[in-house]
Amino acid sequence: MAKKKVYILDSGSLVIDRSEVLWHIDVGTPVRFPVYSVLVEHPEGLILYDTGFDLEHVQRVLPFELPEQAPEQALPAQLRLCGFEPAQVEYVINSHFHFDHVGGNRYLSEATTLVSKEELRHAKVPEPFERLGYSDLAFDYPGAKYEVITGDVEIADGVRLLETPGHTAGHYSMLVEMDEGAPMLFAGDAAYSFENLEREIIGGFHLDPSASVDSIRRLKRVAKERGAQIYPSHEMAPFQTWRRAPLFYG
Repeated sequence: MAKKKVYILDSGSLVIDRSEVLWHIDVGTPVRFPVYSVLVEHPEGLILYDTGFDLEHVQRVLPFELPEQAPEQALPAQLRLCGFEPAQVEYVINSHFHFDHVGGNRYLSEATTLVSKEELRHAKVPEPFERLGYSDLAFDYPGAKYEVITGDVEIADGVRLLETPGHTAGHYSMLVEMDEGAPMLFAGDAAYSFENLEREIIGGFHLDPSASVDSIRRLKRVAKERGAQIYPSHEMAPFQTWRRAPLFYG
């Protein structure tokens, strides 16, 4: 049987205030952060975790986040770097439906999107303070296929989704057990940075601060129990040391 491979797809970068990375810390300090997706080449099919941001949407709706995305960083180009076409992706998991995690969904017309019912509801009927985060609804294109999931779920052998709510109502992180080497635990926005994990300070944007702290602690506990390496969502320094497509782990 073929081994799993994990590709980190570089989707470009955005700028936010550091107080959005660490709640109330260093207000007024801009930080440029990476946006990435994770492609799992698995014997049971291609699985994609998050799909980056749509440059046109961000330029139009959130220009203050100063998007940078070269043509080769768009999702179809990143998939082709790995030797695949968008139509070959079988399952999409968006950690959540904020604009910087769903921008490439519309290219994945053959895929089934695995989603928490609560996350889908909040995306379509957000709380007032969530509206900008959920501003890109292009993921909900005509014919989009959804499969509702609840709780933790193993979607393929060694690929498990973990409920980590707080940042949003139905946020999921992803644990990939590798054939060789340490498991890879992709935090999504449950942890923007290692500092969130170390200091147990949540991000500045969140739906439920108490649940956000619980999810940070859960990520740390799972990493310890499984001997996993955690991959935060939006921290530039470690991101620049990771293997990025077409390089892979596995």
